[in-house]
Amino acid sequence: MIPLPPLQGLFEERQGEPVPMPPALAALYGELRFPHHAPRPYVIANFVTTLDGVVSLGLPGQSGGGEISGNNPHDRLVMGILRAVADAVVVGAGTLRAVPRHRWTAEYIFPEMAAEYRALRAHLGLAAAPITVIVTAHGELDLSLPVFQGGESPVLVVTTERGAEVLRARPLPPSVEIATVRSGPLVSAREILEAIPPRPSGGLILVEGGPVLLGAFFAERCLDELFLTLAPQVAGRENGLYRPGLIAGRSFAPADPRWGRLVSVKLAGSHLFLRYAWETTA
Repeated sequence: MIPLPPLQGLFEERQGEPVPMPPALAALYGELRFPHHAPRPYVIANFVTTLDGVVSLGLPGQSGGGEISGNNPHDRLVMGILRAVADAVVVGAGTLRAVPRHRWTAEYIFPEMAAEYRALRAHLGLAAAPITVIVTAHGELDLSLPVFQGGESPVLVVTTERGAEVLRARPLPPSVEIATVRSGPLVSAREILEAIPPRPSGGLILVEGGPVLLGAFFAERCLDELFLTLAPQVAGRENGLYRPGLIAGRSFAPADPRWGRLVSVKLAGSHLFLRYAWETTA
């Protein structure tokens, strides 16, 4: 691996307690702080978008965040850090279908810093890997995928009663548990948070997609922070090709807009790493 230059800090709101990162991670990222939030969990999201707001190209085999960021190493570094401090990583079934071979661990996304990520989790008193939380309304999941079969992390599937029936009709891998939330057609953000095993400190929950899931967290005002990588490309949109933006399935402005507060700005080459805080009703 070619040594990475550190992220250049352009603006930082110094509030909250610093995360005790290993020196190698701190040298690359800088200081990472989170406000005191116990006993409730602190909920953050991490996304990458193009300059024109596209978060997925919507093409078979090219629908992940790597195509948006250009597989930027600093973006993967930050993803790894956020996964390393998280108790659980939440993804929707659509995101799983877009990147079916993915595993939502720090070591998977940036293996060059695997030892540092493990040291960070150990220092924080966390399990070896965060819980991977898969959200599905209908239970239509391919249980042969690596996230279910690999054993790197425990998997919690949050679904409706109908979805649970579909899943329990098939053999479940030993690392997979099912949490049934209700019989309605959708799973709410608050139901997802309630299904995740609590920690005495409240813990940290990381939401990684997709746009429909993020829309639910914004709609229910359950999101504390958004880490947003702005990639220097324009993807474009055309008729007949669905290329979602950051939020899908929800509309807020002008009647009920969501305004954030800028917390941090970092720079690596032409990629901007933005961080915003949001008012919640948790």
